[in-house]
Formats: sequence, structure tokens, C-alpha cells
Amino acid sequence: MAPNYSLVLLLLQILYNGVFVFSIQEFGSNSVEPLAVLESTPNLSETLNAIADILNDSLPEFNYNKVIMKAEEFYATLPKSILNEATMLVPELVRTHGYPCETHKMKTSDGYILTMHRIPHGQDESKGTKDRPVVYLQHGLLSSSADWLIPGPEKGIGYILADAGYDVWLPNARGNTYSRNHVSLDPDGDEFWNFSWHEIALNDVTVMIDYALSKTKQENLYYIGHSQGTTVFYVLCSEKPEYNEKIRVHISLAPIAYMSHMTSPLLQIVATGGRGLQLLADVSGVGEFMPNTGFLGKVGNVLCSEDSVTQVLCTNAMFAVCGFNQKQMNATLLPIIMGHSPAGSSIMQVMHYVQEIKSGKFRQYDYGLIGNNRHYDNTSPPRYLLHKVTAPVYLFYSRNDWVSAESDVLRLYRELGNVQERILIEDGKFNHVDYLYAIDARELVYDKVITRLKAH
Repeated sequence: MAPNYSLVLLLLQILYNGVFVFSIQEFGSNSVEPLAVLESTPNLSETLNAIADILNDSLPEFNYNKVIMKAEEFYATLPKSILNEATMLVPELVRTHGYPCETHKMKTSDGYILTMHRIPHGQDESKGTKDRPVVYLQHGLLSSSADWLIPGPEKGIGYILADAGYDVWLPNARGNTYSRNHVSLDPDGDEFWNFSWHEIALNDVTVMIDYALSKTKQENLYYIGHSQGTTVFYVLCSEKPEYNEKIRVHISLAPIAYMSHMTSPLLQIVATGGRGLQLLADVSGVGEFMPNTGFLGKVGNVLCSEDSVTQVLCTNAMFAVCGFNQKQMNATLLPIIMGHSPAGSSIMQVMHYVQEIKSGKFRQYDYGLIGNNRHYDNTSPPRYLLHKVTAPVYLFYSRNDWVSAESDVLRLYRELGNVQERILIEDGKFNHVDYLYAIDARELVYDKVITRLKAH
């Protein structure tokens, strides 16, 4: 029987959002080994069936269908204090904490309409403050401008930088919650999603950097990227070297270029079944991957709230992607995280990373033999020349990051044109999302980041 592709997308979102058990011993079941089951089923349909089997066998007493079907009902009964920040858009979220927030719109050369949020100053500073250095914070895959703000004042780096005297700009790449528009293309159609992080780098990041510099009348800015936010920086400055002059300094948090040593179990499964993702796009006619529908955020408020017995599911799923670090996981943030994430991306972005994992190379999108000849006049996609990235770069990395592996970061370090320093996070358990949400992120990362910014 052919799979129901609406159900496929829903299951993938549920998988991402944490209703998937990797550590099931707390629930008394020892009959299932999820990773072994999934790794033995590369076929998309079989994999989805395996997911369902794992869910049913791991927690037979927990009715997943009831949770999903009754999410709206559960949502209506939850205290407002739990839901507020999970359901706010970024401007409201920022203003709730006493900070100013502006919304800016711009159009790319290929017609995408993007949104940037701006925190021009801190809580107690005059609007008349001039010549504040511009900091540009580029989010990662499936993320948005909200990621830099979720921990709140004194914890989220967006607020910390505003209070430290910086003019903070929070871009949103095409296809996410805040940049899901185009002058002519319909986001419900396949053509809208015909892009990878290559196009984000050369079309989105360029226009957003230029806009922020023009608006503030400054010549250069500080660029901080996390995960895919670092990838697009390397692509931009290697393909358009003139942008090196516009970058005062670049901070790479969890750098992603090479990925051949990535150890994330979930990403390994995605890489194994990558053709299934492309099949999903081809058959369903939609190239969107994990949009923020709001619906699963409501489920997240039930499953991930601090007093919920199922909160362990959310933390386990996050750890299965990024690495285990229970000590740094602020579980009270989980409903807020799920309210804002996933924020959407294209399947093509994910497929581009799958290609990186499989090839061990940092290069443009591989369209196959015929497609490559059409796009590049060559049978293989061209590599990105990292020595052309001459802006000053600081690489922050950690040994327990299952996505940005230390050996891949060291290879990147050797090839970039102007690395000032590589900084190993002192916490040996620090993982891929700890850069955003860790309890001690300020002491372990952000204070060190600001020290490096001030040196330039």
C-alpha cells in the first residue's frame, strides 16, 4: 500500500519534536533497540513503519493518537503562563522582556521576501544611541531569529549583545516561519522550495547584510553564525570574496562545512534514507521540510512541560540529534523551543547536507550527471574554495557535538584563509544546541564571544 504522504510529513515532524524514544529504560521496556531497527530499514515506507513500532512498543500505555487528536483540547486547558512565550512571534517576545524590536522586510534578486528583526539597543538605553557596532546573527537549519532569544534576558545571546552595546540584527533565511513569501511563487508549490543553503548564502545573506549596513550607515559588521549559519558564511565569502571586507569578524558556533565524521544517529538515518526524502518531495509535489504549523508546538506544551511525565521524550530526541548533555539542558525551555522550532526549510537544504556527509567534500549541490552538466558544465559540482575566506574567523567547537565533529572542524581550520583562533568549549559534554540553550552558555561561550568581538 502506498504511504500517506501527509502522514509521512506529520510523522517526520513528530520525530523531530521529540515523540520518539531513544532511551526507553525509564519506562520499563527493554524489548526494542530503536537504532538497530531504523538502521536496518533504509526504505522510507519501512522506516516509518519502524518508527510506529518503536512508539507502540516503547510506551504501550501512552496513547499517541489521543495526544495528537486532542492537542487542541489539551492546549485550551493549559495555564497561560506556560503558553505565552511558546506562541509569541519574535517582536512580541522581545518587547515582553522590555527590549525594543523592529521588523524589516527586503526582497532578494530572485524574488523571495525576507524578514529581519532588529534589537537596536538594550533595555535601559536611549533610542538616541548612535554608532553602535552591528552584530548579525545567522540561524541554523530549521531555525529562525527566535533561536537567539528563547532563553530570555541575560541568557539569550541576542539580549546579551544588545545590553553589551551592540545593534543586533536577526535575519531569517528563505522558507522559514518569517520568510515564507515570494513575489510570484506559492510556498505551497514545489518551485518555491527549489533552493539549498547555496542560494541562501548568495541571495539571502548578501541582501540582508547590505540592508543592515545601509540602514546603519556602517561599512562592516560582526557576523555570528550557528551550524548552517556558519555554512552560508563560508559559501558567501568563498564565492563572493568581496564580502570579506564587509565582515569585521566572524564567529562560528558549531561550524559546519565538512561532515564526514558526523556521529548523530538520527542524521545518519536521514543520510541513509536521503533518497526517500527526495522521493517524498517528488511524489507530494512540495519541497518543504518540517514547517512550523503551530499544531505540534501545542502538543509540545503537553509533552514537554516541566511537570509532564513525557518530558524525557523531548530531551531524548534532542540528544539523539545533537549529543547528550543532561546537565546543561534547561528542560523548562522545551515548550518554548517547540513553539518556535522547527521553523521550516527545503528538502533540498537537507539533501545538500546528506551529500556532504556521503562525499566528504564541501561543494555545491550535486544534481547528478546530467544536471551537473547543465548547471556547471561539468560532471561533478565545484568545490567551495575555503582559502578565499579571508575575514577574521573564530571557530568555537566541542567534543560532544554529534553534528559538528572535532576532526571535521580541524580540517576546516586548516583550509580557511584567516582563522584567528579555535576555541574548544570547556564542558566536555557540550553539544550542538547547547550553543543556544545551555544553562551555562553565557559563561562557556557568550562571554568569550564578546571578548573576541571587542578585540576587533
